[in-house]
Amino acid sequence: MNQHRSKELYAKACNLLPGGVNSPVRAFQAVGGTPLFIARGEGAYLVDVDGNRLIDYVCSWGPLILGHAHQEVVEIASQVLRLGSSFGAPSPWEVDLAQLIVDALPSVEMVRMVNSGTEAVMSAVRLARAYTDRDLVVKFAGGYHGHSDGLIVQGGSGIATLGITTRPGIPQAIAETTLTLPYNDLEAVEQVFQDHGERIAAVIVEPIAGNMGVVPPRPGFLEGLRKLTREAGALLIFDEVITGFRVRYGGAQALYGVLPDLTCLGKIIGGGFPVGAFGGPREIMRLVAPLGPVYQAGTLSGNPVAMACGVTTLRILRDRNPYDRLEELGARLAEGLQEAAEEAGVPVTVNRVGSMLTLFFTEGPVENFDDANRSDRQRFSRFFWAMLERGVYIPPSQFEAWFVSLAHTEEEIDRTVDAAREALRQAG
Repeated sequence: MNQHRSKELYAKACNLLPGGVNSPVRAFQAVGGTPLFIARGEGAYLVDVDGNRLIDYVCSWGPLILGHAHQEVVEIASQVLRLGSSFGAPSPWEVDLAQLIVDALPSVEMVRMVNSGTEAVMSAVRLARAYTDRDLVVKFAGGYHGHSDGLIVQGGSGIATLGITTRPGIPQAIAETTLTLPYNDLEAVEQVFQDHGERIAAVIVEPIAGNMGVVPPRPGFLEGLRKLTREAGALLIFDEVITGFRVRYGGAQALYGVLPDLTCLGKIIGGGFPVGAFGGPREIMRLVAPLGPVYQAGTLSGNPVAMACGVTTLRILRDRNPYDRLEELGARLAEGLQEAAEEAGVPVTVNRVGSMLTLFFTEGPVENFDDANRSDRQRFSRFFWAMLERGVYIPPSQFEAWFVSLAHTEEEIDRTVDAAREALRQAG
């Protein structure tokens, strides 16, 4: 495929930006070659600066559940932007968005808007420590909760993609406040509570892992975390930055019927604009300034354009309830990919929950980061480029989720499966 303009831009960007990008996975280091520079999005498609039109399964890493440049979202963004891009003061939109979130998530009575998922998680962990007066946090290997100092230990997403195993810039004392366990291993959690229960402030988990690739929770895993944290007086934090409003209108906690103490949100609730949020019961949230001593602030928190686009997106999801449709499309894609791999004689495992999935180049099952890490990354790289040559853009990393949007149709899904059938043979 023609990448002439992308190569020119990347060469220039490498002199101006670390790695030529503003988020590591975008640099294509895991798959080689030159990253694409995008000119525009159209529904289920991306068009790059060289004019290549690609079926998109990155969807801005999850937020674009309605597809690119959805008409209603574009209209409200334009309308609000004409009134002002930022006020540094409250606006009606943030109240409306907070009400939608509270109505959708029974575990949330109050919510604080922030600017990213990283900021939401960082703030939720600080709040949990303040509420419990404890210092240790339990997380799971391969779970990515943003790049704050205490949580990137054995993280997924770009950390796993780049194979980063050290933690330069993070003091040892901070790293030691995080206890990292295997995902889906309830016995390991039980043991750590026996050993350190009186010091554990919180367990933070992606209820459906999405940053080591998609890894669903084993039956009873989330329920077990809920029971152990409650018995120990620790908080359970669900990082639903990816899964919130993606797998169900009320998120993974609605899908599985397990309610956390604190919930972190992002991506979809901003309708494609930078956003984050954390929330929980009033008893806990009243500790957040200015009501309480746990300080958090942000110049652009509650940005009116992001809030308005989030409100519009959530209202569409609430009123049209498209989750059966997303389930159908996700299942069609996953089943097609599995069949294509079997035809090509390539061992793969396809994990899926709703409209998020990952094709792992390893024989299954994939239930934790060690399982995912056994994937054949070289074969994935060949598959990635073979798909790109056939007009399909998937995440440039084995350890990321694919996303299906409401802009995708059976036609795009079937074209993707046809492309995968050829790409898997080519990948060998």
